[in-house]
Amino acid sequence: MTVRLAGGLVSLEGLAGVVTAIVLIVRVLTGHDQSEASGVGTAIWFGVLFGGVLAAGIGLLRGKRWGRAIAVIANVLLLPVAWSLLTDSHQPLWGSLLGLVAVGGLALLFAPATSRFMAQDYADMPDDQTRY
Repeated sequence: MTVRLAGGLVSLEGLAGVVTAIVLIVRVLTGHDQSEASGVGTAIWFGVLFGGVLAAGIGLLRGKRWGRAIAVIANVLLLPVAWSLLTDSHQPLWGSLLGLVAVGGLALLFAPATSRFMAQDYADMPDDQTRY
């Protein structure tokens, strides 16, 4: 259950980033951006990174283990962004919301049920195969 909840939350994070990339491209194409290269570059960066986060979320929703690592890294990297919004950017509402989402995602990703799910294939391995 916690894996699917984490997958849903991470999918929403990834979707928000991909939508941001689309909005940036639309702004460039309609002439609202100051620098075409900056808008396109930022859009590509958001599309690639958050496309991966979206894929990880969908993977978790489908019960795939590989999505957890990407999701953990994404949520850890969102914590300083939330802090920046709370302090330097003076955006307490957005910083609080982002912080809650990131901490909530990490809590779901490290919940005991999620950890058991991630480790279940390793429980059946002989001891000599679990050591590296």
